[in-house]
Amino acid sequence: MPRVATSISKIEMERAGHHEFASDNTAGICPEVLTALEEVNHGAAESYGADQWTSRVRESVRDLFETDCDAYLVFNGTAANALALAQLCQPFHSVVCHDRAHIQTDECGAPEFFTRGSKLLLVGGDGGKIDIDAADVVIASQPGVHAHKPRVISITQATEFGTVYTRDEIAAVAEFARQREMFVHMDGARFANAIASLSCSPNEITWKLGVDVLCFGGTKNGAVAAELVIFFKKELSREFDYRLKQAGQLASKTSFLAAQWLGLLKNEVWLRNAQHANAMTRKLAERLRAAAKIDIVLPAEANALFVRLPEQLARDLNSRGWHFYKYIEPDVYRVMCSWATTDTDIERFVGDVLR
Repeated sequence: MPRVATSISKIEMERAGHHEFASDNTAGICPEVLTALEEVNHGAAESYGADQWTSRVRESVRDLFETDCDAYLVFNGTAANALALAQLCQPFHSVVCHDRAHIQTDECGAPEFFTRGSKLLLVGGDGGKIDIDAADVVIASQPGVHAHKPRVISITQATEFGTVYTRDEIAAVAEFARQREMFVHMDGARFANAIASLSCSPNEITWKLGVDVLCFGGTKNGAVAAELVIFFKKELSREFDYRLKQAGQLASKTSFLAAQWLGLLKNEVWLRNAQHANAMTRKLAERLRAAAKIDIVLPAEANALFVRLPEQLARDLNSRGWHFYKYIEPDVYRVMCSWATTDTDIERFVGDVLR
């Protein structure tokens, strides 16, 4: 019988495509997380979150945010957002969010599904940030008891456009919500990148400003599949464990989710990973601007870069195996860096842009 090849040639790898800049989801597991998973794999551990690993993560989260909060582990960001919102909302409530927020564009209606009827109220705003005046108009236009009652305002940090809410901007959103007896939910799939960008402590842009619930992303930061739902007001998390179980998000081997976060939290790996991704994004922006005269459309404040590419150049790059997404019609594309992006990756991409 002919021998089956067990390795992939360089040419075959080239044909398989370059996914380095398609998303920060395409990167592998960072070494520290992999080591933590190997460590937890030695011996048995109690199930469903009763293990020492999960307890350590919860204590580490309290230390990180310097407050007595409740933290829960789930598999992915969609579940984190949808279940957090479901915890805050009755079916007759609504959630105010940006019209390009992930909960609106990329979660298949999960927030509405898990809240059993809540509605998303969409508002615009530059750079993916909610325009408070526009939100005020939308809320004021709700016809009282005949419409869903606005209950939560959801912001994304960093935003889907790679921008970062400043402290003052978050404080303004939180005050806006407080005046209307609304909660503040933060989709923090790239929260680490926002912290790296702002050079602040996590508590400075969350509970100290009035954020009630944070969905802290680990998957895009070097984990396999591990997100944290953090309630800064513990009364809001009452029976959230039952909600997780009902939604299929209470892992029997929770220790393996927890181990990933222990790997990220130890020695601030989560922050170093984010700092690296942000730095690579800035470098890519500089190289594309200087070497190829590419128009950078939005500020590169986190790890997403939005560039204007001629259609022919985009097609040529695709034909050479580069994967990235058109994000804003007609010619704005998103390229993203991760904890694993290298200088070589950047030079290869810029080299193909210059061909």
